[in-house]
Amino acid sequence: MLRIASHIAIPDSEIEIHSVRAQGAGGQHVNKVSTAVHLRFDIKASSLPPPCKQALLELRDHRISGDGVITIKSQEHRSRERNREEAVARLLALIQKAIFPRKTRKPTAPTNTSRERRIASKKRRGRLKSQRKGLE
Repeated sequence: MLRIASHIAIPDSEIEIHSVRAQGAGGQHVNKVSTAVHLRFDIKASSLPPPCKQALLELRDHRISGDGVITIKSQEHRSRERNREEAVARLLALIQKAIFPRKTRKPTAPTNTSRERRIASKKRRGRLKSQRKGLE
């Protein structure tokens, strides 16, 4: 059971995990052991509440296919179990990103001190450049 929030959880039966051979360097070990993990999660067929499903489907992410299936591949670690944990953690992060939106930024005005600092540095730079004029 993957707990997303206090009132939202995904049963393990809805998350499909397959072991595959990892790509890239690693020599004999990587060629004979299936340690990489492919995780698939069908958003439309899940038990998530409808607003959560909608938020996930509207998320613009390359891991979400057109038919609403999230595919995550993890192959960073040498063990299958660590790759599985990594893939589930990425799924959790993706769902939380969709469900709990970021706070909107409130624009702030620069302080008087920061304005004065900026003007002082511009004046200093201008004086330096004006001193160079006599050297030519």
